[in-house]
Amino acid sequence: MNIIKNLPGPLLIFLGATSLSFGGLIVKSFEGATLWQILFWRSFFFIIVVSIFLIFTYRKKILYSFRNSGLPGLIGGVILSSGFCGYVFAMYNTTVANVNFIIQTQTLFLASFGYIFLKEKISKITLISIILAISGIILMVGSTLSPGQIHGNLAAFIMPISFAILILIIRKYPNVDMVPLQLIAGICAMIIGYFMSGKINISLHDIFLGFLAGFFQLGFGFIFITIGARTTPSAIVGIVMLTEAVLGPLWAWMFVNENPPYLVLIGGCIVISAVLLQFLAVFKKPV
Repeated sequence: MNIIKNLPGPLLIFLGATSLSFGGLIVKSFEGATLWQILFWRSFFFIIVVSIFLIFTYRKKILYSFRNSGLPGLIGGVILSSGFCGYVFAMYNTTVANVNFIIQTQTLFLASFGYIFLKEKISKITLISIILAISGIILMVGSTLSPGQIHGNLAAFIMPISFAILILIIRKYPNVDMVPLQLIAGICAMIIGYFMSGKINISLHDIFLGFLAGFFQLGFGFIFITIGARTTPSAIVGIVMLTEAVLGPLWAWMFVNENPPYLVLIGGCIVISAVLLQFLAVFKKPV
């Protein structure tokens, strides 16, 4: 586990975003499971991978890791679980395009929260990267936005806000391991998924997809991001996280033959340019 912790923060954020980018592909592959059932099984396997990580990292001191994360860890866990649930509710009540677009506003929330609460300065290169990235995202999904339902659109904002608060807590306490808060988030989300779904019996095919979603896609994604964010300024986290928005349509094109419009390709290139610009700035000058 020390190998992971010794990797550069931005690289871990990139690996986490890459892992999360498979979410749309996996969700599209479910046969008959409802979104609440998906939430339950994804959270169930998410709990397993986080538990394994904590056991290997702390061994007999696993309870110490929870005590060490303290109240910030508890609050962060509850907030992250609200993001998990907000995603499901939003998918029920507005369009997928709206949800995906709103999620990417996390770049603005991360930059502004970091500046307001942590006094993290935003360099000119980072500001240019943010403008480029947001422009690319608007090109990618702006033309497909629809009014949707106001409740679904508002619920979708829970996700970028909860993620920004999570990163804010991690940045505020960089010497405290906040991976345990993910276990709290998973338990809360699983309980909600259980009661909202009514029944959790689904096909073996869908259970396997739940395993892929929870153990690898969500589990590895948030573990990498949580560790990487400890040494990465909030604004840079937001920019590198936009990799998820570019890779998601790419996987859909490669594996389920969804042909993206040219505007999506152009927007994706702009976003990747913003991410590369930020990477060059980070590795050229110490963070």
